[in-house]
Amino acid sequence: MPHIAIIGAGIGGLTAAALLLKQGWQVTVLEASTYPGGCAGTFYHQGYRFDAGATLAGGFDANGPHTRLAEMLGLKWKVSPIHDAAWVVHLPEKTVHQYVEPDRWRDEYLTNFPYSESFWHKQEQLAKIAWDISTRDFPFPPATLTEALRLPLALRLDTFSAAPYLLRKFRGLLPRQTDAEFKSFVDAQLLISAQAISDDADALYGSTVLDLPRRGVVHVHGGMGGIAETLVDWLRANGGQVCFRQQVTRLDVKNNRVTAAYTNKGMRVEADVFLGNLTPWALEKLLGEAAPTSLRREVKRRSPMWGAFVMYAGLDAGIVNQTMTHHQVVMDVNKKLGEGNSVFISLSPLDDPKRAPQGFRTATLSTHTSVLAWDELHKKDPAAYEERKAEYAEKLMSAAERALPGFRKAAKLTMPGTPHTYEFFTRRPLGMVGGFPQTSLFHARSPRTGLLNLWLVGDSIFPGQSTAGVTLGAMRVARLVTDELRRKYVNRHTSLRVAA
Repeated sequence: MPHIAIIGAGIGGLTAAALLLKQGWQVTVLEASTYPGGCAGTFYHQGYRFDAGATLAGGFDANGPHTRLAEMLGLKWKVSPIHDAAWVVHLPEKTVHQYVEPDRWRDEYLTNFPYSESFWHKQEQLAKIAWDISTRDFPFPPATLTEALRLPLALRLDTFSAAPYLLRKFRGLLPRQTDAEFKSFVDAQLLISAQAISDDADALYGSTVLDLPRRGVVHVHGGMGGIAETLVDWLRANGGQVCFRQQVTRLDVKNNRVTAAYTNKGMRVEADVFLGNLTPWALEKLLGEAAPTSLRREVKRRSPMWGAFVMYAGLDAGIVNQTMTHHQVVMDVNKKLGEGNSVFISLSPLDDPKRAPQGFRTATLSTHTSVLAWDELHKKDPAAYEERKAEYAEKLMSAAERALPGFRKAAKLTMPGTPHTYEFFTRRPLGMVGGFPQTSLFHARSPRTGLLNLWLVGDSIFPGQSTAGVTLGAMRVARLVTDELRRKYVNRHTSLRVAA
């Protein structure tokens, strides 16, 4: 029976592993950490369960990728739908609720931005087209000839109404009356999911991002890591192997194919197909001299992804007792976002006892930041690095205090982390997070690696960011691998029967 080895127990790796196991193949997942989920994992510290990176889970609506995955596997997610506002945006002069219910959301944006109705209609139209496409097999960019031939089948007549926007930037959709406040509001939403603001973000992808609050946003019981933990439980219950504390340190390559993976614990795994839940930079480092020329060129050509400055906090729930669990703060609409000027804050639900000791709750605060600046400072001037770390921690604390008065007093535990910290715990080069900025559909990355039997999954491949996007990408890779194995397996056994 063909054997598939997956490097990394992130959402992408685990999703692909489960779908491939469902097809009848042998599956082994190798994870360096002690817990699954990667950037969407949840870790323990002093009785708290902190979300490591991703804190917001979407795509759980009726046709969402997580709902479809659960139906395919026959599993049940441990989640609770958010029925009020997915998150609250705190601007200097106003507060805007990202309501889940469409009519409430319309009333909200008309109250705060009365000139914007036509903009939101166009955004909703484009988002509907994009989400509809996501419910079908949409192999983009095509990784094989079969996918190229199959791509037109994913299109419908209404899809072509989006064609004029394929080459446009999102800023082209903004109303003429747009002021700094509205642009900052839109840009802040785009940055957290598309990793780019309206000046650079792709119009179609950006429209989808702005629709995320109304696409099945949920609380995951016990933290975001619960998604990955559910998949691990399913894999093990159905005969799959998931191995923790097994960091893959080397891959054997022969005739343009990976033959075996080696871990830091002395484990050697042979397989017919390998999946890497890795960034291209991490994959190149792992392959070393065996890295294909195309992969080396890509790593040199591409700019690094964003990083994140993060603060984890344990809070007195008696002081910070708001029921709204997700908040976004923009400190100054006239300044660039990120670097402490825009901060996303996620609180654990008050009714989730798994997240914190009794009477307390967790908080994860994060802001986009340049990974290169932190890396250079850490190497050249450790004292200045620590000073900057303290400065950014204060920026996040000030943002939290604006959105959640009493935050400083409530914070009984605080742990700031830079991209360097993130690199140490996640093993992502430079601490890069979030995937590639979605600036053009024609710059999207396929799951190909340059080696015949090695594929990428995770936020590096299209459609990239968010647990929903990563799940969609993993579904596609699982189809690619299944098609390939079926052709080889069926052809092999057919030949044997003929020979007999």
